[in-house]
Amino acid sequence: MRGRKPIPRAATLAATPLEALPRCPAHLSAAARREWRRLATPLHAAGLLTLADRAALAAYCQAYGRWVEAEQKLATTPMLLKAPSGYVQQSPWLAVSNKQMELMGRYMTELGLTPAARSRVPRMEPGTAAEAVTDIRLVAVYRDADGILREEPMYDARTPEVPKMGQTLTCDLDADL
Repeated sequence: MRGRKPIPRAATLAATPLEALPRCPAHLSAAARREWRRLATPLHAAGLLTLADRAALAAYCQAYGRWVEAEQKLATTPMLLKAPSGYVQQSPWLAVSNKQMELMGRYMTELGLTPAARSRVPRMEPGTAAEAVTDIRLVAVYRDADGILREEPMYDARTPEVPKMGQTLTCDLDADL
């Protein structure tokens, strides 16, 4: 598909967060498991790791594990090798490393792990549906004559009616408080 990537919308399976942190797949390498542990908890806590995203995170972690392995091999071998025919060619580990970095970049974008990808994910502003305020109670907090901390509604207790939305309340405060 040509053009900009669409902004992710939370309306499908991806909008159903997991209740518990998903288990790390058993087929991942040791380095991939470490990356899973590093990312899964914060992604889950942020509500970004859903049932639909588990395989994508596993694929990213496996690409990361292979990249780490290739970089370790490159640290101990030269980047350029002389072939039996006499030609100089790049190390196969360099090709593996570059391919895994390319794959990691794709998965990072899909999982929202890059600054650009995070900027496309809509942020929940205070007061939106996720943080909807369902009840506001205005109370006066004071110490009574016995020194006990008390809370009382900030409306006339003689009136059984709770203040309406938008209604202005006036109360006199004790200057000694």
